Amino acid sequence: MATQTQITDETPIAMLTVGQQRELFKKWFKELSEDPQPISAPNIESSKRYVYGIAGIATLFQTSYATAQKLKDGILQPAVYQQGRKIMVDVEHAIELFRQDKRKKQ
Repeated sequence: MATQTQITDETPIAMLTVGQQRELFKKWFKELSEDPQPISAPNIESSKRYVYGIAGIATLFQTSYATAQKLKDGILQPAVYQQGRKIMVDVEHAIELFRQDKRKKQ
């Protein structure tokens, strides 16, 4: 039977045998299962939701492409981030702006 060699942090993984790797994995999985680290879910309320492009605005407000373009250039302007041809709209801010619009509703 082969002698057991000491495995340190400096031991290259390529130098380990299959048996040694298996033992290391068993040890690591055992440590993880005994002391699980809590996983925190991202705060859903703090994460923003975006739509992209004129098509995204049209889908969000269920309007035509032309009306979405007018909204983007008008009341939704503070919620629109545009760089070149790329358009990104903060959904929550856009909906709030749309609700606060004082223009005549048809």
